[in-house]
Amino acid sequence: MSQIYSFAGENDFYCRGSIYPTPKEANLFLSLGSLVDCYYPPCKRSRVVAAPPSLFSAFEEKPVVVSINVLPDECLFEIFRCLPRPQERTSCAFVSKHWLTLVTSIRQSKLDVNRAEDDSEGCLSRSLDGKKATDVRLAAIAVGTACRGGLGKLSVRGSDKVSDLGLRSIGRSCPSLGSISLCNLSSVTDDGLLEIAEGCTQLDKLDLSRCPAITDNVTDVSLAVVEKGLWVLGNGIGLQKLNSLTITACQGVTDTGLESVEKGCPNMKKALISKSPLVSDNGLVSFAKGALSLESIQLEECHRVTQFGFFGSLLNCGAKLKVFSMVDCLGIRDLATGLPASSHSSGLRSLSVRNCPGFGDANLAALGKLCPQLEDTELCGLKGVTESGFLHLLQNSLVKVNFTGCSDLTDRVLSAISARNGLTLDALNMDVCTKISDASLFSIAANCQILSDLDLSKCSVTDSGIQALSSSGNLKLQILSMAGCSMVTDKSLPAIVKLGSTLLGLNLQQCRSIFTSTVDFLVERLYKCDILS
Repeated sequence: MSQIYSFAGENDFYCRGSIYPTPKEANLFLSLGSLVDCYYPPCKRSRVVAAPPSLFSAFEEKPVVVSINVLPDECLFEIFRCLPRPQERTSCAFVSKHWLTLVTSIRQSKLDVNRAEDDSEGCLSRSLDGKKATDVRLAAIAVGTACRGGLGKLSVRGSDKVSDLGLRSIGRSCPSLGSISLCNLSSVTDDGLLEIAEGCTQLDKLDLSRCPAITDNVTDVSLAVVEKGLWVLGNGIGLQKLNSLTITACQGVTDTGLESVEKGCPNMKKALISKSPLVSDNGLVSFAKGALSLESIQLEECHRVTQFGFFGSLLNCGAKLKVFSMVDCLGIRDLATGLPASSHSSGLRSLSVRNCPGFGDANLAALGKLCPQLEDTELCGLKGVTESGFLHLLQNSLVKVNFTGCSDLTDRVLSAISARNGLTLDALNMDVCTKISDASLFSIAANCQILSDLDLSKCSVTDSGIQALSSSGNLKLQILSMAGCSMVTDKSLPAIVKLGSTLLGLNLQQCRSIFTSTVDFLVERLYKCDILS
């Protein structure tokens, strides 16, 4: 070992031989043969000391991290735009929220792809409610459905986290969208609606409910017109295929918006306008006059619409208008004078007036002359219509009649209607018409041959009237309601069993004079009939 300690590291070197006393000890560490000369100095852990910053460290080159994230959005936009298929764009969109936003900001018209290969049919439906409805989820739906057939129907309801940004994603990525429903979205404005109008050219149904920021503002700025809200729908190039429009509780919608819509949506067939306090007679008449393809108009709680707007629409509407409905329109009053002389005859087939207390006899007299083709009539809760007013309906060939809640409806009116329309009348509803008695049922049994649906709820009919219905040779009732007819008793059991040969539905609720045992017998006997009791 003295030879090792005397080693100076310059000219001396250890001679051949083993440094271990026994070969066995050496074999534990070394596999080298005995003829190999080598030296292993003792191992010692070295201390690592950070070098002090150099005076020129600021000028030294630092390693560069290469990443696609360093590209500006403009370059990424061009890359995404040139991807050949929707699948590639979808994969890129799911990398990060930033990329998702970029992908959904690309208009379909800007994509550098073969449109014949990229067109989608719009076969998918999606619905977002409450907390699940956000801009990010809408963007994900927009790109996710693009490679799976395309989005065809979308419903978004009850969220303050959906804004114009989310609608922009849909408008720019879903050209095949056919139906969209937006309900109770406080953050959606005219700009979002503009994105839908410009991008979703296949849209045929639009439902706007309780979107307070939607307006139809038109502002002149330096002789240029700023397009907003419904005005955009009418004056833009989109929504040419729109055939159904629903506007509910959108406080900013006015006559100007309706006038614009009828100009820009020539194929519109159905319009529902509800809880719009700024819509008046002028807007309604202009809308009905310009929308030549319009087939149905429904108004609910539009209190600025009066009888002049109602009849003005019928006088100026296109030939295709077949259905007109008014519900809870408190501005409607009875005509003080007759309608002006006109050769125009409305092709209206269905009329519904419900809970419009000002609607009276003069209006019905005018309708009898103006609408000779009227078939379905629903006059509900009209306290101002008397017997003489109802008789004006005899000029029409009625198929379905609903007089629910008309307290002045009498047996004389029902007898006249059944005699005049016995060959056409299919459904008759007299719910809560307390002046209707057995006399009306005698006339119905004698004249009505195809009547299938009869509602006598809370009428003043007795067992004699029910017996008369069962004795009719032509009557084939399928639905019969006698709910609340307290004067119908167990004596009507044979008549009800006879009527039951064709009945599919029977309502005996609140018939206090019919015992439970009788009802149980009917349930067992009329096994094909659904019985309510």
